[in-house]
This record gives sequence, C-alpha cells and structure tokens, in this order.
Amino acid sequence: MNNIAEQLAVAYQKLAKNCEQRPDSSVAVQLIAVSKTQPSAAIETAYRAGQRHFGENYPQELASKAITLTHLPELTWHFIGPLQSNKTRLVAEHANWVHSIDRLKIAQRLSEQRPAGLPDLQVLLQINISNEAAKSGIAAVEMLALAAAVNALPRLQLKGLMAIPAPGEQQKLAEDFAAMQQLSMQLQKHYPNASELSMGMSDDWPLALSYGATMIRLGTAIFGARNYDKHE
Repeated sequence: MNNIAEQLAVAYQKLAKNCEQRPDSSVAVQLIAVSKTQPSAAIETAYRAGQRHFGENYPQELASKAITLTHLPELTWHFIGPLQSNKTRLVAEHANWVHSIDRLKIAQRLSEQRPAGLPDLQVLLQINISNEAAKSGIAAVEMLALAAAVNALPRLQLKGLMAIPAPGEQQKLAEDFAAMQQLSMQLQKHYPNASELSMGMSDDWPLALSYGATMIRLGTAIFGARNYDKHE
C-alpha cells in the first residue's frame, strides 16, 4: 500500500506527457482510480496522495465504501460496472457519476431514486463499440434515441459516452476508439454539454487519449493486482 502514492505520481506524469501530444491538449483529462476489490484503506491512501475520483463496479461495494469514507469530503465516486435494476438504489444514493447507462429502465430508476438533497447524477451512455454479444452497452445506432430519453429525466445530467473495446491488436483498438470519437462528436451536436468520453484502461489508455478520451480508468497501474476473493 505504500507504493500507491508513488504509482499515482508515475501515472500522472505519464498522463501529462501524453496529453501534451494531443491535438486538443487544452482539454482536461480525468484519471479515475479503479478501486474495485481494493480495501477502503487503499482508497484513503490514494486520497491522501491527492486522488479524488474513484471507480467501482459493484453497487454494494460502492455503498459500503462510500459510507466508510464519508470523512473524505472531496471524494468522487464513479460507478463503471453493469447495473441491474434491483441494485440501482445503492448507486443512486452513493455515486456521483454512472458510466454504464445502457437501458432507459436503469436511467429511469436512477432518476426516481436519486435523493432530492444530492446534486444531479452525472451519467454516460455505454456503447458496445466492439459489438460483443456478452458485453453491456447499446449499439451505436441506438445512441441518439437513448440520449434523448435520458436527457429528459430529472435528477440526471447527460454528460457523454463510455466504452470498453474488446482487447486485441492495436489496429482494431484504434478503429474502435476512432468510432467512439465520431459518436462523441455526433452526440455533442445535439447535446453540447455531453462532451465526456470515458475510454482507456491500464493497457490501452495512451491510444484512447489520442482519440479524444477525456476520462481514463486505471486500476492495477495504481493499486496493483486485485484480489477478487476479498472485496468489500
């Protein structure tokens, strides 16, 4: 756990270097530390080192950590995993962002269950850009219809898109990232504030940046290997 601060520093140095090479180098990029299966103590260590945005994949784990770490006032939770309708309340009550909206029903439940005293939930539509049968997300052709429906819901703010391309060779990844960049520009023509593009993980984030990613999700690069037998 003592290495977390060092690994964070290295990640931000690499991010800054890669951002300098982007055509749109003035666009801010948010590093989200993916903390799924990591103990709350590891999150607090990263927080003390300056990290504020954390990503979780499991609703109950998110809720547990959010309650445990309420003493960290600037902590921002991003829910990035698939979401079932019977678990939406936990996410609506504890997350700041949801990256994985792929059904109107999920968005409607989050809207209904978002506590009135909290700021609007920031949401992204998940695109199944590689057309994988077993992966969450909508087809690209469904994007505008779902965006219109989500944008009309109270207590939610449509902020952009998310994707997890299938792992593979660089050329295929580049094609998927390029397709996401085009979809993002298409979405912004209708919803100018929906400019976030969440894509890129520990193995492929530099390539994602070159195609306009504004949020990257790094887990093992910061926290090391995960232990799936011991998540909260």
